[in-house]
Amino acid sequence: MNLINSLIKFLPTRPIYAHCDIPCGIYDPHEMQMAAHTVIRMVNLINEAKGDTHKIVRCTRVKEKHGERVEHELVTLWADYFKEEHLKDYPKLHDLVWKTIKLSGKVRQEVNLEASQELLKNVQEIAEIFWKTKGMEPVRIPSGYPTEGEIVSHK
Repeated sequence: MNLINSLIKFLPTRPIYAHCDIPCGIYDPHEMQMAAHTVIRMVNLINEAKGDTHKIVRCTRVKEKHGERVEHELVTLWADYFKEEHLKDYPKLHDLVWKTIKLSGKVRQEVNLEASQELLKNVQEIAEIFWKTKGMEPVRIPSGYPTEGEIVSHK
């Protein structure tokens, strides 16, 4: 085993970055946008539930799960995709990501439509920056979801 470890030290190495620890190079902000829309929808359903405890509990569980999904997807982009040059080109990116991660916690803790809508707004702004870093023109298209919002994609 010592011989193998010694030989490995002489092999050429280079860093590899990927969201799944395999260098697939596939990143997309779509899932975090869908999750943010789901948070808004669950908040609306909770507010409409009017004492239906079972529905409130189920919607709360889904809201929290999708709030976590926003955070997971965002942290993956932050840790694995965005690089120092992106921060130079988009100086507010760091603060925007930090605030959005904090919002993902807030929407899990509360039934707060305003915070949920702000979460979506921030996620969409991050998605626009993401597509620009890929050299693509971001576009907003109607989501078709009951939230009546938009999804940021690219041309």
